[in-house]
Amino acid sequence: MRTADIARKTAETDITLSLALDGGEKCVDTDCGFLDHMLELFVVHSGYGLRVKCKGDTDVDFHHTTEDVGIALGQAFKKALGDKKGIARYAHVVLPMDESLVLCAADISGRGYLNFDVDLPAAKVTDGDDEITVKRVGLFDTELVEEFFAAFAREAGVTLHFKKLYGKNTHHIIECVFKAFARAIKSATTVVGGEIPSSKGVL
Repeated sequence: MRTADIARKTAETDITLSLALDGGEKCVDTDCGFLDHMLELFVVHSGYGLRVKCKGDTDVDFHHTTEDVGIALGQAFKKALGDKKGIARYAHVVLPMDESLVLCAADISGRGYLNFDVDLPAAKVTDGDDEITVKRVGLFDTELVEEFFAAFAREAGVTLHFKKLYGKNTHHIIECVFKAFARAIKSATTVVGGEIPSSKGVL
């Protein structure tokens, strides 16, 4: 089984995370409602098993929680993949979410890189129409979406490209990003052969 457990504790966050690339238990609790919502979408559309519990300094804001969950998820992803033998390695998805359309392309290359060409109209996800209020005091800063994926890509050793092709509603665009990521990374980690997919013989 391609699984990994991560425990990460700093002065800002305390995280336990378990990842199963071939499916498993699903339980997400980061104490940030919007991040929980996005991670739940990721679990559904990737087919991965994910258990994550985070206690962070949400009295300040959601920056440390979001970035550190990205770090822990990236570390678990790299550990669970092992030598990457037989995986598809590359994948891309163009995914619609109502009026929004986002491209995500992934290369499980061993080299962490993020290109995030996604303009988000609003600076915060608010409690307005079609959007969501977080569980605790404060609202989710939309710039944290890029921070999450930068942390994941760096720790996982994955090259990720996102491009917004269209979109007006900030919630929809971010949801589209997470769903596209889930679908692309699911395809890239699918086992399709028996060899390491690199001319170098190692990833």
